[in-house]
Amino acid sequence: MVTVVTKLVHYLHLSRRSGQYTMNHDHSKKIPDGASFDRSGSQDSLDELSMEDYWKEVENIHETRGNNHEEGVALVVKEPDEGELEEEWLKEAGLSNLFGESSGDSQESMVFLSTLTRTQRAAVEKRVETITQTLRKKNKQHQIPDVRDIFRLQNDSKGKVCDGSEPSTVRTSENKNETHDGTKGPKFNLGTDEQKSTLEVMPSSDTDINLEISFAEQAANLKDSSVGNMCKGGGADTLLPNFRLPKDKTGTTKIGDLAPQDMKKVYSLALIELTALYDILGTEFKQQKAVKIKTKDSGLFGVPLSILLEQDQKKVPGTKIPLIFQKLIAQIEETTLETEGLLRIPGVATRVKTLCQELEAKFYEGTFNWENVKQHDAASLLKLFIRELPQPLLTVEYLKAFQDVQNLPTRKQQLQALNLLVLLLPEANRDTLKVLLEFLQRVIDHRDKNKMTLKNVAMVMAPNLFTFHGFGSKTIEQSEFVMAAGTANVMRFMIQYQKLLWTIPKFIVNQVRKQNTERQKKEKKDKAMKKLLKKMAYDREKHEKQEKTPNDTDVPQGVIRVQAPHLSKVSMAIQLTEELKAGDIVARFLSQKSGNVQTLNKEEVFLYEIGGNIGERCLDDDTYMKDLYQLNPNAEWVIKPKQS
Repeated sequence: MVTVVTKLVHYLHLSRRSGQYTMNHDHSKKIPDGASFDRSGSQDSLDELSMEDYWKEVENIHETRGNNHEEGVALVVKEPDEGELEEEWLKEAGLSNLFGESSGDSQESMVFLSTLTRTQRAAVEKRVETITQTLRKKNKQHQIPDVRDIFRLQNDSKGKVCDGSEPSTVRTSENKNETHDGTKGPKFNLGTDEQKSTLEVMPSSDTDINLEISFAEQAANLKDSSVGNMCKGGGADTLLPNFRLPKDKTGTTKIGDLAPQDMKKVYSLALIELTALYDILGTEFKQQKAVKIKTKDSGLFGVPLSILLEQDQKKVPGTKIPLIFQKLIAQIEETTLETEGLLRIPGVATRVKTLCQELEAKFYEGTFNWENVKQHDAASLLKLFIRELPQPLLTVEYLKAFQDVQNLPTRKQQLQALNLLVLLLPEANRDTLKVLLEFLQRVIDHRDKNKMTLKNVAMVMAPNLFTFHGFGSKTIEQSEFVMAAGTANVMRFMIQYQKLLWTIPKFIVNQVRKQNTERQKKEKKDKAMKKLLKKMAYDREKHEKQEKTPNDTDVPQGVIRVQAPHLSKVSMAIQLTEELKAGDIVARFLSQKSGNVQTLNKEEVFLYEIGGNIGERCLDDDTYMKDLYQLNPNAEWVIKPKQS
């Protein structure tokens, strides 16, 4: 394998002399005679020199593996049988009761389906249809629903589900604030059929990322409109757009702001939305599945993240990032980030191997001598840690989907897909990726000194994240060479737009709110059915009265009651105004200092929206409270420290 890579690097030198460099089968880039390549130059074009960095990094990786006597057992990725992929997809999406033995009990799924957008429903329908046909072919003995029955109630002439509600929460102007049962309630925009005309006339910059309307709906409308011939995103020669998020008056929701039960809903919705987006854009979306893998149950390198964190939390309770990962980054930064060629220049292979063995033996004992670790060695160890994970940091399930982002038509759609993919990562993988991307940005911030621009860092790091040894060398020799420029571009996107990627789109948060509202309605109906249980009914009514009393009698209209159990002022009635923000309320509480209550800084406490149509949501300081109150009038408001 080293020979193969060495020959390729040699070929690159020959290509440069001839004036042409081929990136893959579909893209080639002419290099003007006499062109010079400056590592400290433009960050936004993938020149030949930075591509050489990519292949040189691949060569370094294989040299490291050649010196590693312990090569792990290759991961076996099972090729799914017909219908198996769709069955697994429905399970991941929380819709497994649409098929199989439990298909008759699908009321909960019907409520879920009623909150989906047009394109999301089409994605679900497509998978259900495939699995239905497969089960019929196999003559399964359990009930096989007809896809038309599952979606009949959503797709009738009025677009209603079984309880008479519309499939989206978008209303006509005269009853836009009415809920399904005719009562007044908030309006949620999900980006469904009724918003099609709104989307087409909505003025928006090409660099604005619209989080209020489903990405797949945007793609479908863009595909149908004359705007569909906008700038393609596959090329790498133009500047990266300065994408931005327009300000949302109800607050921006970041990963970590929602309660776990709502994050489960976010996961299901993100999976369906990503699938719908890929369907609309004609890109195949397939989740891979690892069926056999040999892993270590202790140590540092080659250990699953879950086991590593379990070890680390015994030493540092609550830690979410592997301690060795944190320490290696700290070791690199301890010297200086201005070192020329940082991350690109490898450490000495034999020394890195020795250090790796010593770390395995002495790291947890606290006897490892970090003074022996040179900066380039630490960088090589950091990349080795990422590569040696038994499953890739981007996961076996979604690694190919990350790679396929390069095939989407526009840069905006590529960014939208990456946003959804980040939401789908397990928490440990997502947290570790976030720390890595933040570190890489700090390296790039010193590019004037270290000559490591965005493109250079992306080229060096892409093979470490996207070249997963578990798939075997065949993948590296064939597919990886073809995808080199594309995966480097995806890496570049993740670094450049990392702050946007950790945002939960508003349309998904609104769908979560809608699901919670529908669930609460169902619970109320179930409660009504049990009125004969007098004592239970009495206890519930009493509890509800106690909860309603402060809102109905103590707090006037346009005023909210905010609780702050950790502060000296534990409760306050707040008058809502057009300009009042969440940060203003926190500041007002913190100004009321008295007694011996623990003093907290503004950076340590946040205002939370709890209950109503959301489980729990941490608010950013710029959230306009009156707008949010109108969206969730039944919420409680609590100031407290954010859980790590």
